[in-house]
Amino acid sequence: METSLGTLIAASAARFGDKTALVMDDRRFTFSEIDRLSSGVATHLLQRGYGPGTTVSLYAPNSPEWIIAYYGILKAGCVVNPLNPMLTATEAAFAIRDCGAAVVFGISDKLTTLRADLGEAGPVMVSLQDAAGSIEAFADWSGTPVGTELRVDQNRLDQVSTIAYTSGTTGKPKGAMLTHRTILTNVALTATMHRRTEADTVVSALPLSHVYGNVVMQCAMAYGMTLVLHATFQVEQILRSIATRRASIFEGVPTMYMYILDYPNLDSYDLSSLTRCTVGGQTMPTAKMHEVEARFGAPLLELWGMTELGGLGTTHAFLGERRLGSIGVPLPSVQVRIIAPGDPGKLMRSGEVGELAIKGALTMKGYLNRPDATAETIDPEGFLHTGDLAYIDNDGFIYIVDRLKDMIITGGFNIYPAELEGVLCEHAAVAMAAVVGVSDPVKGELAKAFVVLAQGQSVSEQELLDFCRARLAAYKVPRLIAFVDDLPKTGSGKILRRALRQ
Repeated sequence: METSLGTLIAASAARFGDKTALVMDDRRFTFSEIDRLSSGVATHLLQRGYGPGTTVSLYAPNSPEWIIAYYGILKAGCVVNPLNPMLTATEAAFAIRDCGAAVVFGISDKLTTLRADLGEAGPVMVSLQDAAGSIEAFADWSGTPVGTELRVDQNRLDQVSTIAYTSGTTGKPKGAMLTHRTILTNVALTATMHRRTEADTVVSALPLSHVYGNVVMQCAMAYGMTLVLHATFQVEQILRSIATRRASIFEGVPTMYMYILDYPNLDSYDLSSLTRCTVGGQTMPTAKMHEVEARFGAPLLELWGMTELGGLGTTHAFLGERRLGSIGVPLPSVQVRIIAPGDPGKLMRSGEVGELAIKGALTMKGYLNRPDATAETIDPEGFLHTGDLAYIDNDGFIYIVDRLKDMIITGGFNIYPAELEGVLCEHAAVAMAAVVGVSDPVKGELAKAFVVLAQGQSVSEQELLDFCRARLAAYKVPRLIAFVDDLPKTGSGKILRRALRQ
């Protein structure tokens, strides 16, 4: 394992040189080119006085420049703050102020709006596209001749490398402080579990700013893979990339797979090069997972992770046993336990549902400037309380039931939306479904389902209710069903249940 994230790309350039590291649209970059350009960025940062102790924000969609800037920031010894490009300027400005970023890399239109919010005295703005006004050009930074001030061989393992903000579903977003060791360990263990090597070509449209997309990128850069990157998820473009690039791995969130399954021309694309796919970010109905494996002709490796871990916490081993519907087993050296919600001193037995807690080298140092929130999340034994309800079977495989905050309580009974969504998606006419709780004066809450129909399919509300009644206890059956054209999603493709509740 490298001694810092800054040394990762330099080591790969030494090993893989002119091998293609990145393909995006009609642009290609070798490992050597990414190393050289990121060293230019690092040199420029250092020459401007931005070195260790400086935080630099990245507020842009996927692009080669994003990756070059990312490694340049870390080579300079700075702390990187990757921001979701879907954030509004006001939301991004909150994070930038909170972490004290001195420089922001982004795209011109977003930076212009951000400048109005942060003011002219705010951080230096650098456009990954064309410069405009007071916004500087990225080409001037990446093209800087590498200077003697650049030293990337320093051991920074236990220093903070990243401040990654949570989605802020409750209150203001919190900045999770992740060390170089956390992310490097996550990358190494993920590559080991999935057997990622230089023989692989991976297709991904996952946002680089998200920990899932970031680990996909890091694995590719660290182990000599070719990353075929997309700015956004478009079904036809993804299928064409897999077929023409002869990709061995596709990585996505459940909604991406559901859109692909619902695509009428899926069978016209040759996906025979795929040897495995990964899915994470949210629970996926088991029926849809079986369909993915059948249609793609490749195993689907489910994984689970969170911002506070810098990536994965659990997954399936590519060469080991897989159980669809399970998030697999803990990564090596990681400990997990299931605790009683509200009573962390009580451990649940095999098969019993409780809150998933995790401990190991992957856990964050804490939340930036939030010792109160850190103490609420990491207990005195060092276990991070994830907020996910789960259980472990007798063989050690972990199953996510739902988010603790998404659980619906109706008439005193607990209902887990993911279970209802899984049943609804078993119906041939359903492409996607999301279930949330809505207030009820008698029962407290009722389960309401939002359903997206598969192309060319139709089904009545009563037919779906009857379908659910045959498969669920009476109290679990949705009381309300709404048919919608699509579901609200985050930048990484997760279904936004809170938007549906609103």
